[in-house]
Amino acid sequence: MGLIEGIRKRGKVIVIDPVRTQTAAQADEWLPIVPGTDAALLLAVAHTLFDEDLVKPGPHVDGVETMGKVAADWPPERVSEVTGIDVDTIRRLARELAGAEKSVVYGRIVLCNQEFGSLASWLVDVINILTGHFDTPGGAMFPKPAAWSITTQPLPGLEGGLAEFGRWHTRVRGAKEVLGQAPASCMTEEIATPGEGQLKALITVAGNPVLSTPGGDKLDEVLPMLEAMISVDLWLNETTRHADVILPGLSPLEQPHHDDLILLFAIHSIANYSAPVFDPGDRPHEWEILIRLTGLCTGTPTEDVDVAAIDDGFFDYLAFTAGVDGAEIRKLYEHGGPERMLDLTLRTGPFGDQYGKNPGGLTLDLLKANPNGIDFGPMVSQLPEILGTPDKKIRLAPQYLLDDLPRLAARLRRPAEPLVLVSRRHLRSNNTWLHNVPALMKGKDRCTLLIHPDDAARCGVSDNDVVTVKSEAGEIKVPVEVTDAIKPGVVSMPHGWGHGMPGTRMSVANGSPGVNTNALSVPTFIDEPSGNGALNGIPVTVLEDQARFESAQSV
Repeated sequence: MGLIEGIRKRGKVIVIDPVRTQTAAQADEWLPIVPGTDAALLLAVAHTLFDEDLVKPGPHVDGVETMGKVAADWPPERVSEVTGIDVDTIRRLARELAGAEKSVVYGRIVLCNQEFGSLASWLVDVINILTGHFDTPGGAMFPKPAAWSITTQPLPGLEGGLAEFGRWHTRVRGAKEVLGQAPASCMTEEIATPGEGQLKALITVAGNPVLSTPGGDKLDEVLPMLEAMISVDLWLNETTRHADVILPGLSPLEQPHHDDLILLFAIHSIANYSAPVFDPGDRPHEWEILIRLTGLCTGTPTEDVDVAAIDDGFFDYLAFTAGVDGAEIRKLYEHGGPERMLDLTLRTGPFGDQYGKNPGGLTLDLLKANPNGIDFGPMVSQLPEILGTPDKKIRLAPQYLLDDLPRLAARLRRPAEPLVLVSRRHLRSNNTWLHNVPALMKGKDRCTLLIHPDDAARCGVSDNDVVTVKSEAGEIKVPVEVTDAIKPGVVSMPHGWGHGMPGTRMSVANGSPGVNTNALSVPTFIDEPSGNGALNGIPVTVLEDQARFESAQSV
């Protein structure tokens, strides 16, 4: 928590969360909000900014006037009761954000996984832009990664900005496409519903959707209906047990590593390469397995799949997006695979040598010569250069998000639920992973239902009681943990549990299986613009079971 302490020495940290998380416990102020109402709160903050003439957006913004008209309908008095945040506090939040030289509103995954996730995520950016704390030090900024930068490298087909989503819809529910993808919550119905376009084959890679997706228990029931299922995985888990074939890749310590994903969100521009610790021998890498599967999916016979040729094709396409001739620069390499692609994106990235045009610039060989990595400095302002819109302006009030506001307004009129469920994470767990690692499973069981003392008394339960938690979709049994670190009317469970299914080989995880909270997710309880399932704010009831929980022995 050194980061939080450092910020508090220079300013103030406010955490808005229905649970007093470890971060909230270290903050200056904890505001327990009603789950799923973040968008309403942020609109009320925007209302105050306009109402008190505190708006100061930068020059590269279009739609400020429209946003002002929208915010006019959302005064703090309208949203205070439903959010659980009083009117004076909402106004104070707006004034403090606008009045500080440096401030930022920052939202993460739980803000997305709710009934109004798209609106809430959009409004985080809206507030930062309206207060003048966007693309400026101390505010919300765009990282500039050394490799695979989505802001400094062109994306073919997206010149002039991203197309509005909904170019096609899913077959059964009619959910809109978003960036070429369909919501995971649609997978079960697409497998189970007969007809043209029925999903009949599935490839999973290091995934466990039976435990990690909304309604995963229903997905577990329909996976046997597939005509083919292939899993590239090291584990025989709750999902891969259904696979016709499991193709194991390499251990992380048998592969080179450059953190392509996390460094896209780093506050410094950093490149860091790690060589393999152990020699994998002649076993295939995941990339080789996936390329071979790509060839097979095109109908090519196994013996005719040319892994090197397909790899060259991917490389040439990536080179094309970077503005270089793939066939020509391939002559510089003696090897293919991800390291060749990494070298390409490092060299054509913002710090690269541009294949000799910028002598001394970054290459993979230079990175390998610096085993501790290279730090190219903190984030810098990048607007308007990185904007993909034709006029190089931010679209502050896109219509497809404004169209969802009537649904949010209807939420304000909905009677409050006695209890709603939110998810939570633990430091020693990552989604469904790590539960089979003995060192990370020591101590008391962590799959418990957090409940406020007032709600516990009303439901007639106490610590370690086993209760039934019911929703419209299903029910689970879980031990209770009574705590005042949660808002009354809210209960919380960690996600990613529910091990112990027949046919798995996860002995450590199966010894402390927990239960799967996604069995409670309601198929129709979704964020409509994205189609994503809402995993937070699910209405539930808690029923006492007249049983006591005995923790499993530490591993």
